[in-house]
Amino acid sequence: MSDRRRPSDREPLPNRQPLLDRKPRRRAALSALAALALAGAAACSGSSAGDEPTAQAATAPGKTSYPLAFRNCGQKVTFTRPPQRVLILNGTSVAESESFVLLGLQKHVLANAQSYGVSDDPSMVAAVKALPTRGLTMNKNFDVPAEQVLAAKPDLVVSTWSGGFDAKRGHATREQLAAAGITTLVNPVNCAYGKPGASEAEKRAYERISIESSHEFLALLGRVFDVQHKAAAVSADLRRRVGAVRARVAGRPARKVLIVYPGMSMMNAAGLPAVMTGRITDEVIAAAGGVNAFAGRSRDVTSTLTKEQLATARVDVVAVGAFTPSEDPAAQARTLFAEYPQWQASKTRTYTAIADGAFLGPLNAWAVEKLAKVVHPDG
Repeated sequence: MSDRRRPSDREPLPNRQPLLDRKPRRRAALSALAALALAGAAACSGSSAGDEPTAQAATAPGKTSYPLAFRNCGQKVTFTRPPQRVLILNGTSVAESESFVLLGLQKHVLANAQSYGVSDDPSMVAAVKALPTRGLTMNKNFDVPAEQVLAAKPDLVVSTWSGGFDAKRGHATREQLAAAGITTLVNPVNCAYGKPGASEAEKRAYERISIESSHEFLALLGRVFDVQHKAAAVSADLRRRVGAVRARVAGRPARKVLIVYPGMSMMNAAGLPAVMTGRITDEVIAAAGGVNAFAGRSRDVTSTLTKEQLATARVDVVAVGAFTPSEDPAAQARTLFAEYPQWQASKTRTYTAIADGAFLGPLNAWAVEKLAKVVHPDG
């Protein structure tokens, strides 16, 4: 996709090392990324509710009428026109920046702090990398510090979670930004995450993150930026793709799938590869005709899983997750097969590689299609 940045978007913000040059703190950053990925991969499916009514997002697409006002995570936000200078906070997420790309909203992005390095959509890494960064740097909590956000003078700041506006983490608060005339937006399904005193509705929404949650954020952006027809078309195509896979594998025996991120081993007390279960992860596996090898386990399975539990699990298919371009999923699969030869997957050498499609974001369809090809290759 083309980079339609304005010349002014290339001017760096005043501060130290650029966003993409932070190798000395790489391991800590990966641990933070793993923590948020884990937080977005546990529980059951459902729809979100962050004060932005899902019923509105589900109505037939039309033209946005401004001023557009609604409540987002308890805070009233008002748009008098489509935002033109959007700053996307990191939050160790890539769901929001990928949503902007899929909706063709790159020209509205002033600065993007999200990156992932690999993607289930081969074109997405370059597309996200092409978004302007304006020299943003990370603080010790791996997000853009308050002074940089304010200095950039955005008209909208987007965060994947409420914690992106937590002053204790060195971030600008929603109130502080509002006082500067800057609107803020949290991905509604994550309102409860990082928000003290979250409402019961927000907590329920967070516990029910699903593939549908990714569509709801697309619909929300469609309303805010007056691209409702585009958002509806993108969602319809993604639903069609997932539905086609579900129809193809319907009635077939569910095979046990292990989604494992070797590069996130710092999340496990014993240094084992990070095993993902719950929420969207389980739904992606189910759509592909499988069942999570650790289905029903609590969200702390990633940190508490023992080598014995991993060794005795029934595993028919291994999905090796990656989030840095330096990782080699094929080599990581061979290592796992050698360490756990008793798995059926090890005996048949059955694996695939996945990346961002197993988590909250618009690329779930890619992960479903990848998994289905190895879970039920004959169908």
